[in-house]
Amino acid sequence: MSEKTLAARLGTATEPTLPHHEDIAQWRPATRDDIDAIHAVLAAADAVDHPTWTTPRSEIADDFELEHFDPASDSLLAETVDGTVVASAGAMLHPSREGGELTVYLSGAVHPQWRRRGIGTQLMAWLDTRGRQQLAEAAAADASLTAAELKIFAEEPNTDQQQLADRLGYRAERWFSSMVRDMATPAPALEAPEGITVVEYTHDRDDDARDARNDAFRDHWGSRPSDPQRWKQFVGGEFFRPDLSRIALDADGQIVAFCLASVNEEDWVTLGASNSYIDLIGVIRTHRRRGLAPLVVSRTLQAIADAGLEKAVLDVDTASPTGANTLYEGLGFAATERSIALVTRV
Repeated sequence: MSEKTLAARLGTATEPTLPHHEDIAQWRPATRDDIDAIHAVLAAADAVDHPTWTTPRSEIADDFELEHFDPASDSLLAETVDGTVVASAGAMLHPSREGGELTVYLSGAVHPQWRRRGIGTQLMAWLDTRGRQQLAEAAAADASLTAAELKIFAEEPNTDQQQLADRLGYRAERWFSSMVRDMATPAPALEAPEGITVVEYTHDRDDDARDARNDAFRDHWGSRPSDPQRWKQFVGGEFFRPDLSRIALDADGQIVAFCLASVNEEDWVTLGASNSYIDLIGVIRTHRRRGLAPLVVSRTLQAIADAGLEKAVLDVDTASPTGANTLYEGLGFAATERSIALVTRV
């Protein structure tokens, strides 16, 4: 890495200019009134790029509540002459400054009927410029920051998005696989180690669970600490299911492992079966190599089966240092779709 400071490497923040495209009558920031229009674009894109699940409307709405996301500066919509939104994008600077590092997450989608016209090229260029502007402004305000990255998650079938990112210097660094388990196969009955108790998740443990999550994921690739606002949205959201989620406690009552699950019935149609999505699985670093991950997953699988759901779904980093993909295969999960993390570093 260069000996220059991060601020010097990033240079002066450049204001992104609005794109120009003959098929687009207006490029403008998004507002809360556009949530349904954005959701319509993403739903159409999801059906092509990852047809087994659809982005929930509430996930889009949650972004508009975040303190670190300013739609007026951080979002962009492409609108046709009749007022139809055909593309959307957002650049979000993560609030964490842990380790002197910054991360901007870039996301965008073009309605499939409007692809291959150059709209995505314009959208990606705007996103990259806005993301770099966010990094430059943050680095100029904090001399302790030493590293920065911009990150895009692309679905493997969406090669157009991958090519656009590649032209701007983004490189594939990690692959994430969706895995599905048929709940007709009974969950393994695993015994807890001495001194460990597995219990159903309850909301009085929300703060403890966030602390456990941040410890467990501290050394995982690309992971940033979950901030209180985003965590509250997750555990307080409409899809989170405490009754299916399990936490492992040590003799002092500390959360040492967790398996947190949700249910979105809209995904039942796209997957073709009732299912629960396992959002987070983790073990705090002081309690690894004791079999706690398969333990909490097996207990959550049993809860999913008891609820009468047909499938369990999760996503896994295929190069995880914990060997998670091998663990889940051993628990009966089979890989289906893949997504790719595309990254450029400063």
